[in-house]
Amino acid sequence: MTDCVRVVVSQVNVGKNNGFASPVSGQVSYSIPEEMAKGSIVGNIAQDLGLGLKILKSGNAHVYTGDSAEYIELNRETGVLLIKERIDRERLCGKTSPCALHFQIILENPMEFYHITVDITDINDNAPSFKNSEVRFEISESALTGAKFMLERAMDPDVGVNGLQSYSLKPTDNFILKLHNQPDDSKNVELILQKPLDREKKKAISLSLIATDGGDPQMSGTMQILITVLDANDNAPVFTQEIYKAYITENAARGTVLTTVSAFDADEGSNGKVSYSISNAVDDMAELFEINQDNGTVRLIGNTDYEKASHYQINIQARDNGGLSDSCKIIVDVIDINDNKPAINIMSKTKSISEDSKPGTVVAMLNVQDPDSGNNGQVNCFINKGIPIEIKSTSNNFFRLVTENVLDRESNSEFNISVICSDEGVPSLSSIVTLTVQVSDVNDNVPVFDKSSFEAYIKENNSPGLSIFSVTARDSDWNQNARVSYILEEGTINGVSVTSYVSVSSDSGAIHAVRSFDFEQVKAFQFQVKAQDGGSPPLSSNATVKIFIQDQNDNAPQILYPVQTSASPSAEIVPRSADAGYLVTKVVAVDVDSGRNAWLSKVLQMET
Repeated sequence: MTDCVRVVVSQVNVGKNNGFASPVSGQVSYSIPEEMAKGSIVGNIAQDLGLGLKILKSGNAHVYTGDSAEYIELNRETGVLLIKERIDRERLCGKTSPCALHFQIILENPMEFYHITVDITDINDNAPSFKNSEVRFEISESALTGAKFMLERAMDPDVGVNGLQSYSLKPTDNFILKLHNQPDDSKNVELILQKPLDREKKKAISLSLIATDGGDPQMSGTMQILITVLDANDNAPVFTQEIYKAYITENAARGTVLTTVSAFDADEGSNGKVSYSISNAVDDMAELFEINQDNGTVRLIGNTDYEKASHYQINIQARDNGGLSDSCKIIVDVIDINDNKPAINIMSKTKSISEDSKPGTVVAMLNVQDPDSGNNGQVNCFINKGIPIEIKSTSNNFFRLVTENVLDRESNSEFNISVICSDEGVPSLSSIVTLTVQVSDVNDNVPVFDKSSFEAYIKENNSPGLSIFSVTARDSDWNQNARVSYILEEGTINGVSVTSYVSVSSDSGAIHAVRSFDFEQVKAFQFQVKAQDGGSPPLSSNATVKIFIQDQNDNAPQILYPVQTSASPSAEIVPRSADAGYLVTKVVAVDVDSGRNAWLSKVLQMET
């Protein structure tokens, strides 16, 4: 058989939402036969969705199936979907048709997802079969024409034309078949007596019931019907109702009574004794329900689950000891209860988000499933308050977490997002998952000095290399963006580069004297120090530093007058007639130091 793939593409325009692409970007459907070999190509997702291979690789594209098994995988190198595991339509979907795999292709950068549907078509890989290879009846020779006997139905897991299509009986000398269509499109099979039996001519009859499907090539299964002809049994059992209705909650305890059926047989003695049995053995009803063969009471013996089956049809047979029978059916409706919590599946989430991300940036995508029905399966989701994240519904049971406001890592470097999903059942059931998202830093803060200007003092005659003081700047960013370096800005002091006077440590901000200062030459000077972070591009700020030179008493006074022209003392002439208080001369002296260091006192000393 040649494998073929049918492709249906429904491309959704990538809309804009606050400057960001909608996370639901498109969908594509494929149709493949079951039982394709592993590694077979399902379709070229890159081509069908218009995605380049570079996008698949850079976006870490992958298949997301939730809790379901992963039958199909994505080859990011080629952009094709491949069969990963054997796909058996009958095991996957049973009698449900159409049968399809639903999953998503997730892109993480930017965060988007695409709906993928793969319809699984049936091939004729199963022949009709009967649970029992033979069935035995004991039928009275007095049985009237038209007497009916319920037969076991055949089972064929295939669907459509490949499923069970017809029954035939061989030979048809005494009996014919009658088929009754059922609501589930199956057929109940009855053996009808069309010609009276004669025990004296034939004590035993062997028939073949053949079930045939409509596949190509056609397949069939056979069950032998062995009939023993007995002496007279005039009347067949007759049920009081053809159809019984019963209701049961999905959490009903084992032993719960569904209903009681009743059939009447007009014969007396053993021929009028009726026994009851469940006849649809192929549906495994006997594992869920049992019937008391004597009084017709039907009880629950297994576990019912509304999410697996919301109703059942139990076929009941009433049979007397003479081999005559009648049939009825019980329609059992299972009542749903709210017994399933919403299941929250994280389809994709980012580990970190940049603090300069715009509002509306997708942080995570979720899928929520609740298999209950009605209000019990209606789900509402919300998140904890006090964080700049909001939850939005994108489509049925799909949600996305997006940024609501501008982020600031310096205020909050991570968010713990609690997603709570509750159904509308009474009482309501809830589930919760917690996601942690880191906020990554961008260089959005300049280094800040403790103050805009600094003053420092240093005594003159200092040693070169002496540490004067340190400046400090702080940056609220993180890691490299917060690493501060200090730089001496270009400038001059008295026409000389500032670097001839001071230096600054790039790491610590310590300022050192490059030379020995002389108060008498420079009393004060100022310069600029730049604090620059390690971001890209870097941010910086400046501070003004004023250095005051403190005077030391490093200069002796100088006598300006009287002028001493030689090594000999200067001479002043005083008249002999000079009285006390006569002005002999004036002494003028200076000291280039400052303050107290320049204060002078004069003392006369006798020359020896």
